[in-house]
Amino acid sequence: MTNLIGTHECKIDAKGRLLLPSALKKQLLPILEEGFVLKRSVFEPCIEIYPMRQWQELMKKVNGLNRFKKKNNDFIRRFTAGVKLIEIDASGRLLVPKDLYSFAGLKKEIVLSSAVDIIEIWDKNKYEQAIDGATDDFAELAEEVMGGDNEQPELS
Repeated sequence: MTNLIGTHECKIDAKGRLLLPSALKKQLLPILEEGFVLKRSVFEPCIEIYPMRQWQELMKKVNGLNRFKKKNNDFIRRFTAGVKLIEIDASGRLLVPKDLYSFAGLKKEIVLSSAVDIIEIWDKNKYEQAIDGATDDFAELAEEVMGGDNEQPELS
């Protein structure tokens, strides 16, 4: 599993081309040749970049769903809507397709935010609103998600 670190501000042009910040590109170098998948986020107005290995693990779960249940079929259709294979070239450039660019409402200023093993692409203003909007209840959320009876990971 790739554990990505950092939040990076950068620019995207009107055609959807962006250059990854060097700190992020360095983290992706070991997996650059495997390829990436771009998709709409389920919960937020942003785009997610999945390294191919993470995407394949996720697809194992999706492929395990019974396609003869309508809700599963509907989920699969919506979840995979707009999914694109992309390559990040040796210079760290990538192209965000128009439909995904529009879905996320990207403007010139964007944020690339690591989310453990994926990267989220946000319009800068929407990212700041999402982060600011979550600060009020973040302590409560952190306690509920991380402080409960969940199994604690072992530290080495």
